[in-house]
Amino acid sequence: MSSTELRHTALDAVHRALGATMTDFAGWDMPLRYGSERDEHVAVRTRAGLFDLSHMGEITVTGPDAAALLNHALVGDIASVGLGRARYTMICQADGGILDDLIVYRLGETEAAASEAASSTYLVVANASNAQVVLDTLTERAAGFDAEVRDDRDAYALLAVQGPESPAILKSLTDADLDGLKYYAGLPGTVAGVPALIARTGYTGEDGFELFVKPEHAVELWQALTKAGEASGLVACGLSCRDTLRLEAGMPLYGHELTRELTPFDAGLGRVVKFGKDGDFVGRAALAEAAERADQNPPRVLVGLIAEGRRVPRAGYAVVAGGEVIGEVTSGAPSPTLGAPIAMAYVDAAYAAPGTEGVGVDIRGSHEPYRVVALPFYKRQK
Repeated sequence: MSSTELRHTALDAVHRALGATMTDFAGWDMPLRYGSERDEHVAVRTRAGLFDLSHMGEITVTGPDAAALLNHALVGDIASVGLGRARYTMICQADGGILDDLIVYRLGETEAAASEAASSTYLVVANASNAQVVLDTLTERAAGFDAEVRDDRDAYALLAVQGPESPAILKSLTDADLDGLKYYAGLPGTVAGVPALIARTGYTGEDGFELFVKPEHAVELWQALTKAGEASGLVACGLSCRDTLRLEAGMPLYGHELTRELTPFDAGLGRVVKFGKDGDFVGRAALAEAAERADQNPPRVLVGLIAEGRRVPRAGYAVVAGGEVIGEVTSGAPSPTLGAPIAMAYVDAAYAAPGTEGVGVDIRGSHEPYRVVALPFYKRQK
């Protein structure tokens, strides 16, 4: 594929009919916004938003050794994930650097026949920009395991309904037990007559659902959700507001808070690494060292910053104190919910405590004052 040949989701014509501003995102032509990204953001926080996330990378891992393979390849304990549940985890290099952060769903179990072992099926969902790397790495690490790694990126369209009104909207279209569907769980069902994997997951900080369907059903489902959400104020939402929503919720973005140069412990996400699981896993030794380093002498710590003024920080801007550079902004944007610019940044451990004074961000030569706060900036009321 040449650099000019962008991939299009099954909803491409719908986005264009709605007047979306489109953008190249990881080789996909995706909707950035439909109108005001602030209005879209507020809709998700107060009502509901509808997203096309079909650029995400779906990889199916199946076979008698599927759980053992994923335990070896990833840092989490995937073998302990219950049927119908999901887990946030990461895939790391041998040196502990993060290749991607993932959600893994345990979809199914086939009982053993007399002549063969029981087989498990997992759906691994990778970020669009890293999907090929994750696929290649899982395939490479599958050597010696009785398991198949399958590229299913073309087998799924992914729609998300996010926001406080999303359960009511979805309930009007399905008889699936949404009340019994816990956070980070998924169940097969039908939505508006369309077969779907209904997952209670999201990247906005709000309650919501992600719906995995066949691409040929995407338009039908989008239209049904749009109609069902009219009375609740549901709006179509692009990637721009998804970014500000996840930033307020303190959720990391690969390429910003997560990179190959950082371990999960550097990112404050050491909890996803499970040293006590069965079997060895790629990166174990390096991650053990990283855990000790983060505990005793962390080089830098991921914190939140809230502006005292109106100037917006961007990724790569220096964080300063006492005339010295003490860190770097990884993500920054105006926060519609807080009414001020916010940022996530890695700063020297000595400046990481909430309330630390004298910290600023160098914005084009001017040191703008910022408050250090604990993440997340926003947490929904349960």
